[in-house]
Amino acid sequence: MRTTLMACLAASASAAFLASPLHTTRARTRECAIEMGSTKDFKVGLTLEMDGYAWKLLEFLHVKPGKGPAFVRSKLKNIETGAVLEKTWKAGESFPDATVEKEEMKFSYIDDDQYVFMNMDTFEEERIPADFIGEKKNWIKEEMTFGVLKFKGKAIDVQIPGTMTLKVTEAEPGAKGNTAGGRVERPVKVETGAIVMVPMFVNEGDEIRIDTETGKYLGRAQE
Repeated sequence: MRTTLMACLAASASAAFLASPLHTTRARTRECAIEMGSTKDFKVGLTLEMDGYAWKLLEFLHVKPGKGPAFVRSKLKNIETGAVLEKTWKAGESFPDATVEKEEMKFSYIDDDQYVFMNMDTFEEERIPADFIGEKKNWIKEEMTFGVLKFKGKAIDVQIPGTMTLKVTEAEPGAKGNTAGGRVERPVKVETGAIVMVPMFVNEGDEIRIDTETGKYLGRAQE
């Protein structure tokens, strides 16, 4: 079975947790050399390598015409140059995942359109353009530690926990709710600045759990 990027990074996190406190930065940084994948492994956000560059998969569509072989249309973004490429693949065509490293770093601040992270052992900074991070920036909180992914020494992305607990900073009592499936909800702002739809009983100051993959409310922290 093909080793996936996420499996490698999960193993890296596990290794870091089990490492001795004497193993500082090296214990928390691991190179993830991944085997070949194929178009059946495509997922938005996947990072793959072509022509010596790392490319992020922005979108894709499997096409099975009435005549002729199936194929996959894709749109890719060059992580280093920002160039966007439209590429058509044969169904099942293989590709190498980008060889990446993961390093635990603390988010410090935003400088123009760049998110600045710091290695708390070496105090070295890494900057990631906001468009590399995409919608994940909705869940980045100051002073929180994240896994920063690097390709050939360049920071290219950040890992966000699947679930986060954040404080509601703004909730208008008179906000109009909307009914979806019999449930009345309203928008509130959380401490990262993101807007989340929540039940009417959620108030300013409450801490809520959020699915960062979908942006959906999961419940109050104490529930």
